[in-house]
Amino acid sequence: MQPRAIQFWFDFSSPYSYIASEWIEALAARHGRTVQWKAILLGATFQAAELKSPVSHPIKREYSLHDFERSARFAGVPLKNPEKFPIPTQNAARVFWWLNDKRDATGSHWARHCLRAYFARGVDLSDTGQLKVLAAEFGLDPHEAEAVWNDPAWKLRLKSENEAAIAAGVFGAPFFMIDNEPFWGNDRRPQIERWLERGPF
Repeated sequence: MQPRAIQFWFDFSSPYSYIASEWIEALAARHGRTVQWKAILLGATFQAAELKSPVSHPIKREYSLHDFERSARFAGVPLKNPEKFPIPTQNAARVFWWLNDKRDATGSHWARHCLRAYFARGVDLSDTGQLKVLAAEFGLDPHEAEAVWNDPAWKLRLKSENEAAIAAGVFGAPFFMIDNEPFWGNDRRPQIERWLERGPF
C-alpha cells in the first residue's frame, strides 16, 4: 500500500514556511513519501484561532525577526528579512492553486520560486508589477497570471482552501499532517523525521 502523502500548508509571507519548503520534499522522498502542497493565508487562520502574527507584538517582533534569520542559517537556507513584512499574498496563492489544478506538479515549483524571490531577493509579492515579472521568469504569460489572480473562480478556490485548512485544525504555517498526525512549525522537523523513520511515538 502506497504511504500517504504528507500534507504541507504554507503561506507565501511566512519565513518558517519558506525554510520548511526547502527541506520537506527531500525529507519526504527519503521515506518514500510525496508532498501535497497547500497554499493558505495566515490571516484567515489567525482570525479563526484568535491569534496575531508574532511581529505584530512589540515584545516579540525583534526576537522573531532575529530568529527568522538564525533559523535560516541553521538550515543552510539564504534569507534576508524583507523590508516590507508581512505582506498580503493572495495573488501568488491564487496562481498556485491554478497551477496545482491545471498543470499538475508545477504548483509546488511556483511556490518555491515565489518564496525564494521574497525571502532571498526581497521581491515584493504583493506588488502586482513585481509578481508579473516573477511569473514571466517562471515561464508563465504574465497577463494570463494576472487574469488568474483577478478571476472570481480562483479567489473562491483560495477561500475554500482556507476554510478547509481551518476545518482540519490548521492555525499557523508551516503546518504538516502525516498519517493524521499534526505537526506545526519548521522546528518540528526532528519529530517529523522520527515519525517517518519509525512510526508513531
